[in-house]
Amino acid sequence: MATPLTYPANSPSPFLEITRPKPYIWVIELKNGQDNRLTVEFITKGIMPALDEVERQWRAQWAKANETKKKELGKGALIIVGRRDQDKFFSNGLDFENSVKDFNFFPSTFNPLLTRLLTFPIPTIAAINGHSFAGGMMLSLTCDYRVMTDGSKRNAWLCMNEVHFGAHWPLSFAAILRAKVGDHRLQRQIALEGHRFTPPEALAAGILDHIVNGNTAAVLAKAEEVAERISGNAQAGVWGLIKYDLYRDTLKDIGRDTRTTNAFIHDAAARAKL
Repeated sequence: MATPLTYPANSPSPFLEITRPKPYIWVIELKNGQDNRLTVEFITKGIMPALDEVERQWRAQWAKANETKKKELGKGALIIVGRRDQDKFFSNGLDFENSVKDFNFFPSTFNPLLTRLLTFPIPTIAAINGHSFAGGMMLSLTCDYRVMTDGSKRNAWLCMNEVHFGAHWPLSFAAILRAKVGDHRLQRQIALEGHRFTPPEALAAGILDHIVNGNTAAVLAKAEEVAERISGNAQAGVWGLIKYDLYRDTLKDIGRDTRTTNAFIHDAAARAKL
């Protein structure tokens, strides 16, 4: 097992930690406070450089696999998990008050993160070890697989709750929801009703791939099983390329997301027409 890496490096309170339980499996543990609010600093100084490092390490192994004709060296999978020392939150979403003040937050910070994960070159698994709200749920949807606690020992919900606190959806959220959740009734339940899905409900709806009875360690263990099973599909080097084509329309919509609006801006514009 390689020495863990933290981001920012040498920080007394790092945003995250990268570990490798196996040479071809990487784990990014999110550690921004207790609830992993997705702030500008967390994304730009933690998650994005960590994703770059994982890809850099995998690509070095993939190149070696091709040089030595040992295809198994090109295996790879990435797991993203909330803090391991708790079972309450995967991510509690965005830092809403500050993100709405920053008109560049979505086009310059959050959307690039969603695009990065949506097209990551090796399989990605969200190990959802607690609540996953709003931007946190969207982060999990950009992963290829989702494993979650079953909520039997402690409540855990998946929820896009913007409709309840007056946050306008960026175009990227709608595009990803359409790509990952096909049924229009389920889209309505997620986006317009802000339904709090229990893990069994989310599994039945197809939002989750697996639920696990147990704590964070159990969720992570199941995620590692998924990673082990699917990691070989990275060997040919086309996992990310296929996703670029699979999500081509989604990526185009994300790229067009330059709108700056909220309920008050929209209200002022509507009143001006009346």
